[in-house]
Amino acid sequence: MCNVLICDDEKDIVSALKIYLSSEDYRTFEAYNGMEAVQIVKENEIHLVLMDIMMPVMDGITAMTKLREFSNVPIILLTAKSEDSDKILGLNIGADDYITKPFNPVEVLARVKSQLRRYTKLGSAVIKPTALKIGNIALDDETKTVTVDGEPVSLTPTEYEILKLLMQNPGKVFSSAEIYTKVWGDNPLGCENTVAVHIRHLREKLEINPAEPRYLKVVWGQGYKIVKGVDNE
Repeated sequence: MCNVLICDDEKDIVSALKIYLSSEDYRTFEAYNGMEAVQIVKENEIHLVLMDIMMPVMDGITAMTKLREFSNVPIILLTAKSEDSDKILGLNIGADDYITKPFNPVEVLARVKSQLRRYTKLGSAVIKPTALKIGNIALDDETKTVTVDGEPVSLTPTEYEILKLLMQNPGKVFSSAEIYTKVWGDNPLGCENTVAVHIRHLREKLEINPAEPRYLKVVWGQGYKIVKGVDNE
């Protein structure tokens, strides 16, 4: 059974989500501010977090920053704001996906299932292939680890899946829609910003100079690819 933390200062929303998630046999935990959410994740095995942004005591952005200091648990933002800047900010901080309020509970369940499939997969023994290496970046799909120059790098499940997709296909250009469909398993409509933020986040973690990446390249008007790097071609 997967444990899902619902964090929102609106108790009606928490109660409604609890009903829908419980109907799918998820065990739910409830928090009403970011501070409570961080404490619950520290003290329990949480497999996914549904996190509101605007909350008292500690907002969702601050809470995500603290969570990412010790956990790679998937985080889906629940936000009443529709502006791209708020979504991108959340994704930059470490969110894996977002849902804009008011939301359809069916959509929430679909997003939760999609993220949990990826998160669970990271702990499985399915190996295809076992190890990948591009320049000084190494990915071991058996241990689900990524290293740069032998030093471990902490990636979220979504970042890991994007990197693995690109490393399994060096030199191949994937459009934002293709990446979103393969990694998120969802309709790619309006996915450009989401994918772009995750690529930027990967560059910050993997590249020496994210502004001038050696490996994770953008092909303008087409998409993204990973290359060996100038020194390794």
